[in-house]
Amino acid sequence: MPTYDYECEACGHAFELFQAITEGVKKKCPECKKLKLRRLFGTGAAIVFKGSGFYETDYRSESYKKGAAAAKKDKEKKSTDNKKSGSKTKGKKGGSAGDKKTS
Repeated sequence: MPTYDYECEACGHAFELFQAITEGVKKKCPECKKLKLRRLFGTGAAIVFKGSGFYETDYRSESYKKGAAAAKKDKEKKSTDNKKSGSKTKGKKGGSAGDKKTS
């Protein structure tokens, strides 16, 4: 059940009321008993829950998603290219038998 903010236009009394969504708007002020009570608009929620998860990245723009996908593809391509070129450039270890000094 949500909490609603109310304020009396006659006496200025402000309070929060915990009530069901289906319950009607209150009209009578609990302080001065006049029918000058009005319900205030809330600030609203700062986040939106939708989709399969609750991550900030779930709500990115389409242009951002396309750019991120392209960057990921480029990174994977470079990684694959590095693996291929790395196997060709391996050097030999050790020297030949003629390089050894004898005492």
